Amino acid sequence: MALSNSGADAPVLSIQNLKTYFFLEKRTIRAVDGVNLDLKRKATLGLVGESGCGKSITAMSVMRLIQTPPGRIVEGDIFLRTRKGEVVNIAQINPHGSKMREIRGAEIAMVFQEPMTSLNPLFSIGEQIAESIQLHQGLNKKQAMDRALEMLYKVQISEPKRRLRQFPHQLSGGMRQRVMIALALSCNPSILIADEPTTALDVTVQAQILDLMRKLQDEIDSSIIMITHNLGVVSQMADHVAVMYLGKVVEYAGVRDLFHHPMHPYTVGLLNSVPVLGRKGKQVLIPIKGMVPTPSDQIIGCPFAPRCPKVMQVCREQAPEFLEHASGHWAACWLYS
Repeated sequence: MALSNSGADAPVLSIQNLKTYFFLEKRTIRAVDGVNLDLKRKATLGLVGESGCGKSITAMSVMRLIQTPPGRIVEGDIFLRTRKGEVVNIAQINPHGSKMREIRGAEIAMVFQEPMTSLNPLFSIGEQIAESIQLHQGLNKKQAMDRALEMLYKVQISEPKRRLRQFPHQLSGGMRQRVMIALALSCNPSILIADEPTTALDVTVQAQILDLMRKLQDEIDSSIIMITHNLGVVSQMADHVAVMYLGKVVEYAGVRDLFHHPMHPYTVGLLNSVPVLGRKGKQVLIPIKGMVPTPSDQIIGCPFAPRCPKVMQVCREQAPEFLEHASGHWAACWLYS
């Protein structure tokens, strides 16, 4: 995928040939294996695929939160255009250095899947939000607490003054997720990475959280990477969608184009696996046969070939290139070559 790095339409984040491997004693896990992605300013990119396809590791690589050893970025670039207009290659920055600490929170923030593993149980909600604000915005403690309270109001949490003094275990799952969003957006980052932000929540709270994220995105002019296996969430939130399989992007398109005209058989399989009210036929759901291969396996040809209903001989012999087959619609599939 050709990515422009200049002009008004320049991406705020450009991931080029990213490879993140985990080197274990007897094998190498190629968790992310040549990902190219483009995130436009003020846009939302949906990153979808089955568990283990590399979505979260891609996000953790961008944040430079990969545990070393055993994991490390072995190849590729991650270009970030900061709010000041500076272009930084995150892949070449020391993950433990001061420059990366400046970028995390101030330029790129992340909402994790399970807030209880991200929030410190020993500190109050207000202290945790205020700490990030003091670190990145240089405010004193009182100013930071005032800003933390303002953020709790923005995320529409009930009784924000009281929540400011409470601890994570005293809040419900939906409230904790709102706190995570408040924490992530407290420093007005240019990019918000949301990793399965609504997975553990009931459908009513899910809708409220997604609504809230859209509203706050407009307020601070941020871009969002929405990582999820829920295609319903993607259809509501995303402008563009990247479908990942076994550490690679196999299809990329605008959200409407991808839903109405999917090109890759894996994308078709994902869409057929979604429950649809009123769907006719013997099978309410059409599952994708087989299992995702292990990222340490040496695969010849297309990695989806063993599960593909349209597999051809060439699919088993040679991996397809990731090409633009229609305007803005990219796919790695021999059906279109």
